[in-house]
Amino acid sequence: MTTLLSSLKVIARPEIVTKPPVVSKRIRLLEKLKQQLEMAECFVEGKEFEAYREKSIKDAETGERKKIRRRYNVRPWFYDSEEHYYLEVRISGKPIELVKDKPAIDVGDKAKLPDTIKVIIDAVEKGELDTFLLAPPPKFPSKKEKGNQPPTEPSKTK
Repeated sequence: MTTLLSSLKVIARPEIVTKPPVVSKRIRLLEKLKQQLEMAECFVEGKEFEAYREKSIKDAETGERKKIRRRYNVRPWFYDSEEHYYLEVRISGKPIELVKDKPAIDVGDKAKLPDTIKVIIDAVEKGELDTFLLAPPPKFPSKKEKGNQPPTEPSKTK
């Protein structure tokens, strides 16, 4: 006589290896870049770009939780100067310097924006920006640290 449990294949628990932190950071940057790509494509085609986020709210009358879509603003990473376009890759809201002291990528015509963003997406997927993802974010002094600094002496003018 066989039981249902004897028909199952039972094994020892496999060891689960954690992913390195760069993988989740890379995925987050890819999501942002894909959003920028969508925005650039809408910009080139002359369409309006809209980004939505799902938010869970509690209905006051029934007490049930509902998910609603809310529109939110996304700032473009590209900008122009006299119809010549530039792009900056941003991590934690700060542009990264792909080359020392040069954070902007010269795109040229606005029609090239989507292709340039696709090149950056490929570079991120291949791990070429991992050094920027793993670098610690720039440390800015807090208000307390600013307050503890000795006052600067006024310059003496004659």
